[in-house]
Amino acid sequence: MQPTTYEAKSLLIEIKDDYAIVQLNNGKVNAINTQLLLDLREIFHALAKDTSVKGAILSGRPHAFSGGLDVMSLATLNEEEMVHFWESYMLVLQALVKFPKPLVCAITGYAPAGATIFTLCTDYRVMGKGPKHVVGMHEFKMQMQIPEMLCDVYAYHLGEVKAWKAVQQAKLFNSDEALAEGLVDESVEVEEVMERAETHLKKQIKIFPKVFAESKRILRKGLYKVVVDRDITAIAKETVEFNNDPELKAKVVEFMMSLKSKK
Repeated sequence: MQPTTYEAKSLLIEIKDDYAIVQLNNGKVNAINTQLLLDLREIFHALAKDTSVKGAILSGRPHAFSGGLDVMSLATLNEEEMVHFWESYMLVLQALVKFPKPLVCAITGYAPAGATIFTLCTDYRVMGKGPKHVVGMHEFKMQMQIPEMLCDVYAYHLGEVKAWKAVQQAKLFNSDEALAEGLVDESVEVEEVMERAETHLKKQIKIFPKVFAESKRILRKGLYKVVVDRDITAIAKETVEFNNDPELKAKVVEFMMSLKSKK
């Protein structure tokens, strides 16, 4: 029986032995847009059902996991499209958290903001060292509000007090700092990230699948609660309504214009 082949516009999927490698492949910085979200959700739902796949790795390319949300693209969306974007983003978080098999994240480069939250919904994170390789929520620099679910995921891992302090400082953590804070599980050279991710995954897929899935569900009740047991449509609409404040929109536009002027 031939293994199932998977294709997606913004992803590269490799079925390797009995596990899958899902690599973000969405432009130079793997910016998070609606197409990427739709592809990720579809792929992880399919991999969850595929009995020949025992686990998965979510990765980027060397030195670039994801630059976070495609802010420039989002600015062109109307209100309905923005609600769809945030619903799609949160549905991806749900698909990652509910994925019943071992899921390792190979953080091959920078992964700030929305990309950080992706990584925090996996089971184990290996991050590459590098001066520009960072995780964390720096939305305050961009005058942007972090949606409630994203705040909850960040606080689940860091604790409310540390998460709030980090958000106020727009703190971005390098791989060693992220390891010290528990945001990642390994800090290694970039060239070693995929090897270490595969090594860990191979150990986990040896565990009886039902035992792994049930233990994962029990031991991550808190994360399940903040991601899965939620009204995502309500959160998406609240996020868009909040961001439609004229004064706030002007601040965000001002920030984006400053980015353009630096190019």
